[in-house]
Amino acid sequence: MTFEVFRETAINMLDDIPDEFLRDLQGVHVFEHTIAEPELNGVYRLGEYRHAGAPSFFSGNHMGSHIALFYGSFCQIANNNPRFNWEDQLWDTLTHELRHHVETLAGDASLVAEDNKRMAKFRRNNKHS
Repeated sequence: MTFEVFRETAINMLDDIPDEFLRDLQGVHVFEHTIAEPELNGVYRLGEYRHAGAPSFFSGNHMGSHIALFYGSFCQIANNNPRFNWEDQLWDTLTHELRHHVETLAGDASLVAEDNKRMAKFRRNNKHS
């Protein structure tokens, strides 16, 4: 999948997300970057949720919440997996990051805890590789 098709697919997928899940989300951004997870051989970050937090003292406003999707990371995984399904993985990543957004709005850190457990398991398994 080309970068342009990837970006367009992500944009089209947003049409399938109910507006209430997108509330206070400033944007979904698609980058060509490859983001390798530090200390984890062969593990790549597909997406990321960024919450700017409370308004700053200086500006009285904050930058808002954003989702980043990393096309290069998808490419790395696809290159090593002939059965890789771009659309399924993109949907899973987008909805995972949206869950972070919704949980942040609700003051819930359940998915953060799940992600931390998953990363700890990756790190344990990576030490034995």
